[in-house]
Amino acid sequence: MGKYILRRLLQMIPVILGVTFIIFVMVYALPGDPVAGRCGERPCPASYVAKFRAEHNLDRPLLVQYVLYLGNTLQGDLGTTFTGREVAHELAIRWPTTIKLALMAIVVEIVVGIGAGVAAGMRRGKFVDNLVTVSTLLLISIPIFVIGSLSQLIFGVKLGWFPVTSTQGTFYQLMLPAIVLASISVAYVARLMRTNLVENLRADYVRTARAKGLSHGRTIGVHALRNSLIPVITYIGIDLGALMGGALVTERIFNVNGVGNFLYRGIQQKDGSIVVGTITMLVLVFLLANLVVDVLYGVLDPRISND
Repeated sequence: MGKYILRRLLQMIPVILGVTFIIFVMVYALPGDPVAGRCGERPCPASYVAKFRAEHNLDRPLLVQYVLYLGNTLQGDLGTTFTGREVAHELAIRWPTTIKLALMAIVVEIVVGIGAGVAAGMRRGKFVDNLVTVSTLLLISIPIFVIGSLSQLIFGVKLGWFPVTSTQGTFYQLMLPAIVLASISVAYVARLMRTNLVENLRADYVRTARAKGLSHGRTIGVHALRNSLIPVITYIGIDLGALMGGALVTERIFNVNGVGNFLYRGIQQKDGSIVVGTITMLVLVFLLANLVVDVLYGVLDPRISND
């Protein structure tokens, strides 16, 4: 298992370099002047523009900018915003809120998604199965910003069950954003779990287990359910990284002071340091989530870690 994890860690290095380079080039090669609008309606003085570009290495070739950025990143320096704040410090303030929101969403995704999928798979063709299928299809069809806005209006404004905004990042304030964030993922997990469970219940090894006299609960829980969880864990592990970045829309709707909202402001202000630094950290989170999934693969099926 140790060699397996080490091999996965080494494979992450070229991925990190490649992804960060693509992100850096895409952000800084976009048209638009980051200095525009910083002096109000008047054009900025030439001395201010020169100083600004020198401080942020904007006066150097793009490849040189990336090398300098990569060197600073390896030292833990993600650069400074155009207003002079350290990006690493700003992210450190906001990460706890985003991690809390993502973990709450993952819990909702696991409990509701897997539970609904198992219920539908065990009662294939019956009312529960049809209810889960229609409900998940409905959730998948609605964009997340629509779900978030309607939930905010109904459960926040009309019924008053939850706060309309989540500026403090408390557990109670993040409950509704977490449910909204997990809603589409719950639908996918439920459908994936249902499909895999139905397929495994028809497999030969399940019939053999029943013929040997194994109880119904042991046959389902130990054999069919365990094999059905492998692709579901893959999706959930990948989705953890996606939730960290995908929280941008949800955090914006509920005004959550998290990484997604910080990234949104960076895009809005055309602040390349915020965008590149934040996305770089999200890439690392995404890759670490995939590493956890690989390790769980080895636990569920030891043959994988020996490949």
